[in-house]
Amino acid sequence: MSPKLPSHLFPFLIILTLASLYYFSSFISLNTLSSSSSTSPSLTISTCNLFKGTWVFDPNHTPLYDDTCPFHRNAWNCIRNQRQNLSLINSWKWVPRGCDMNRIDPFRFLGSMRNKNVGIVGDSLNENLLVSFLCTLRVADGGARKWKKKGAWRGAYFPKFNVTVAYHRAVLLSKYKWQPKQSESGMQDGSEGIHRVDVDVPADEWAKIAGFYDVLLFNTGHWWNHDKFPKEKPLVFYKAGQPIVPPLEMLDGLKVVLGNMITYIEKEFPRNTLKFWRLQSPRHFYGGDWNQNGSCLFNKPLEENELDLWFEPRNNGVNKEARQMNFVIEKVLQGTNIHVVDFTHLSEFRADAHPAIWLGRKDAVAIWGQDCMHWCLPGVPDTWVDILSQLIIDGFGRTRACCQVVGPIYENFELYIEMSKVDVGRKKSFAL
Repeated sequence: MSPKLPSHLFPFLIILTLASLYYFSSFISLNTLSSSSSTSPSLTISTCNLFKGTWVFDPNHTPLYDDTCPFHRNAWNCIRNQRQNLSLINSWKWVPRGCDMNRIDPFRFLGSMRNKNVGIVGDSLNENLLVSFLCTLRVADGGARKWKKKGAWRGAYFPKFNVTVAYHRAVLLSKYKWQPKQSESGMQDGSEGIHRVDVDVPADEWAKIAGFYDVLLFNTGHWWNHDKFPKEKPLVFYKAGQPIVPPLEMLDGLKVVLGNMITYIEKEFPRNTLKFWRLQSPRHFYGGDWNQNGSCLFNKPLEENELDLWFEPRNNGVNKEARQMNFVIEKVLQGTNIHVVDFTHLSEFRADAHPAIWLGRKDAVAIWGQDCMHWCLPGVPDTWVDILSQLIIDGFGRTRACCQVVGPIYENFELYIEMSKVDVGRKKSFAL
């Protein structure tokens, strides 16, 4: 017969056994986590594709804000400008294939972002998104006030949650300026010259924001055309203060700028900052470009079989630029820790959702033509915000799930060590 252990040792042995099992199972989990994270350092934001799907008509789908939002921009305030069929425009709901996507809950989003800041950098299509974002979030904090600091073009501070959301206007991302031509006498001729682009220098408006924002969304693309920079006043690219020789064409210049700006972002911005890059927002000019009487007076979204006719570069239509730019941008972004946000496809359907002729000024169309590039608000950018907010919450959630594993393991290991020193006679108990 085996000798019996003293009864007073049983509690200690049970506790010691449980602690040992917990420690070693946790240690294995930690090693597995470390191994997987070392081979996949970038964060996987979502397990489903929110960007492929269909627009479904839903009369119960209504905007979260109205024309009284103080963050509106007049030309996009389609309620105030009495854009026809606006209620119909806003009755279409984006439904991803095989994914559940909820509309943003402003209270939940701001609550999850408490004490954090969101920065949006780029051209006016990112500003279009910003206005939707600010008006939506204001539903949860009526005390939101305008905010313009750190080089921001516009933004808002939400005091209930200590959250800032702001836009930094930087249409090319790199620093650029008009450089007048000098005559033989040394005098400047203001009517002639070049637009100098320093490909390795970020625009002042966002060059010093590293560390302030916890989330950043970048874009560029809509200014990279000869409408903005005609050949008689071209973009001329400089690096390290000297002109690049031979001179770069515009598209090649875009590639060089993107490469340098992405390198700057990865080097200067904290790695735990969530970084997104939004692909292009498509235009919907029909019958000509913006300065050729192009129009977008449509009453419903396009059909899927119409999209290639409108946007495929091989068809050489006026709206091909978005897909062309996306090809360049996606190629440069490969291998970075910046997450691609593809709003292009879902927006291609929505030829019906631009301000068109309802721009808030009677002479606007005569001066600028119809606006078939920006979007009515409320409107399509609200869906962009729904998707972006979900990606942000998922991104921070996955970061926490990853990094909080270490804390409890360490604490229980310390508990295990302390338990091994227990004075059995005192019969101390420990809760795991």
